[in-house]
Amino acid sequence: MRIAFRTDASSEIGTGHLMRCLTLAVEMKRNKAQVCFICRNLPDYLSEMLTLNGIELKSLIRTQDDTELDELAHASWLGVSQTNDALESIHLLSGAQWDWIVIDHYALDFRWESKVRPSVEKLLVIDDIADRKHDCDILLDQNYYADMEERYKNLVPGHCQLLLGSRYALLRSEFQKLHEKIKPHNGLVKRILIFFGGIDNDNYTGLTIVALSKIDLSGLCIDVVIGAQNPNREKIALSCVQHGYICHIQTDKMAELMAAADFAIGAGGSATWERCCLALPSLTLSLAYNQVGIAKGLNSLGAGQYFDSQSFESENSLHKTIHDLIQDESKLEKMSKKAYSIVDGKGVNRLYKRLTQ
Repeated sequence: MRIAFRTDASSEIGTGHLMRCLTLAVEMKRNKAQVCFICRNLPDYLSEMLTLNGIELKSLIRTQDDTELDELAHASWLGVSQTNDALESIHLLSGAQWDWIVIDHYALDFRWESKVRPSVEKLLVIDDIADRKHDCDILLDQNYYADMEERYKNLVPGHCQLLLGSRYALLRSEFQKLHEKIKPHNGLVKRILIFFGGIDNDNYTGLTIVALSKIDLSGLCIDVVIGAQNPNREKIALSCVQHGYICHIQTDKMAELMAAADFAIGAGGSATWERCCLALPSLTLSLAYNQVGIAKGLNSLGAGQYFDSQSFESENSLHKTIHDLIQDESKLEKMSKKAYSIVDGKGVNRLYKRLTQ
């Protein structure tokens, strides 16, 4: 089986799209598939990550485009027109027959997909904002929304299979293994985990550290996780030393850290489902508009508590919310049980079966 991935990562885009594609790619390779990634301007450390996982990277060369970008909200992420991106991608795909191409990119829609379709057998789109039409055979949205059955109505062709909800969350195998070993928490907080993604341009990590410093956390262990490309890396590391917190930079032990924690503070992206899989109750912030629905959906299920990131402007708001929540053992226990029940870590396996049918 041959499968290609078209995705990107940068300080503007973040790393979440590439990381969930990598999770699927590693599973496909484990099942003897031939895999390649097609990316534009991928940072060196992420290129090295693909190499370490034995995945071929085909780099798109064009860096600017005389053609006016289309009207998509995230068109600037692509940097070139969809037409030129598609033509360049087709060139990189030539010389072999590809069973699937996986597209995980907010700047690509049915126009790109229709041009690339003759070069592959089938197309899988991974999306979560439902703001554009697609020409695909499967669409996967791993997030929970109250209206998730209606979100893609009229946005995909009639033959398209919709794989919706957290049962399809694309998590690494270690999360599934730990899910089977751990139990929901009893609500007593001894260890707190802070993680706002690999980049965190707006430094919510630093703001959360400041908020925690206003709370009496005697006897608690605080783990702070940041990416190697975090623009505030040195400042955060120094702040952790000052407060006695443990700073983990570009760790490969995220599953273990989540399993060891009793409470988490983090973003409403893909890490949401990692926390749920390991029964970790959390205070979830939305760092981008597309994360608001995820965080609110989790809140409505009782599997996490949503905190509006704009409330950072309110004096004492975050530290009071954290203080009150970690004191409420009954609420955290219920949150942990609910989170544990909605994600079992088998999403990659379910998707793999669909791709090989």
